[in-house]
Amino acid sequence: MDLKLFYQKIREAESKIADAFPVVVSQETGDGGKEGKFTETTRAIAAKAIAEGTARLANAEEAKAFREQQAEANRVVQELAAAARVHFTVVPTSELNKMKGGPRSAKD
Repeated sequence: MDLKLFYQKIREAESKIADAFPVVVSQETGDGGKEGKFTETTRAIAAKAIAEGTARLANAEEAKAFREQQAEANRVVQELAAAARVHFTVVPTSELNKMKGGPRSAKD
């Protein structure tokens, strides 16, 4: 492999990528790479994957759908995290008795 040519391909691919964080789609490879996996990554990593032939740049529709899916997944996780939070307040016994309407004896 000619390294000069390889790095030139990377630089060319990187110059063609407009987004700072582009979405790439994996390609099937001979060593077990699966086709169709979407990933949002940096411009440099995307260019390297494109030059190696392990990924291609996602078109605008694919990227939009992927980002919408990620936003929805993030929203669901945030809702679950908010629902899992338990809020409680520690109240001294004297304050609790005041809220209940006065002091009570231990026999009540």
